[in-house]
Amino acid sequence: MQAHLTQSTAAPQLSPSIRFQRLQGASMGFLAGYVDTLGFIALFGLFTAHVTGNFVLIAVAAADPAQTPSLLKLLAFPAFILGVAAARLLVARCERQGKAAVKPAYLLQLVLLLGFMVCGMLAEPLARSAGTLALIAGLLGAAAMGAHSAASKLVLTQLAPTSMMTGNVTQLVIDTVDRLRGAADAATRARCAKFFWPVLAFALGCGAAAFAYLAFGFVALAVPLAILCLHLWLQES
Repeated sequence: MQAHLTQSTAAPQLSPSIRFQRLQGASMGFLAGYVDTLGFIALFGLFTAHVTGNFVLIAVAAADPAQTPSLLKLLAFPAFILGVAAARLLVARCERQGKAAVKPAYLLQLVLLLGFMVCGMLAEPLARSAGTLALIAGLLGAAAMGAHSAASKLVLTQLAPTSMMTGNVTQLVIDTVDRLRGAADAATRARCAKFFWPVLAFALGCGAAAFAYLAFGFVALAVPLAILCLHLWLQES
């Protein structure tokens, strides 16, 4: 009888697939927050993951005669679009060939982020405006995060979005309120956990990137590169 009660009150064990999905969601959320923050600090307020934020900065600069809209911010959105398009074409090719597209999607992000890091390192020390190498670095960063966002929609559909946190926070608050008022079912509780970890990891990635860039410069991009390498290894294993 006592053994039965102990078993019934024990916390439910998560399946390996659920644990892996949480690892994916958290690590990709951390990566997005990390890259976005590093790009913002290093490249004069450039948003790489939240690229539409550059529209706000451009509008402010356009309205203020004392400011000149940055060419980097003007080109970041087209670069982001190219990253999304490249990921879509890559995934479509894998689908036609009957191959899994997760690994190629990770590889595309890896190559673009590596270019971001190398060009950024070559551009250091940065002046008050973006030179050619810094411009290329920023565009590669925006393209990498475009590919990241597309992968979230195309091949990581079981996860919460890992780079668009506004929608995640909205859903998380809605589900939390339902839990607090006793109206949450099992699906609501599962969704709450699904959205919580990427949001938390994104915030941690933002903080980590701020300190890492100030300490190491563009070499700090080795962290998201290591995350992608880890997931490529996990895909192999």
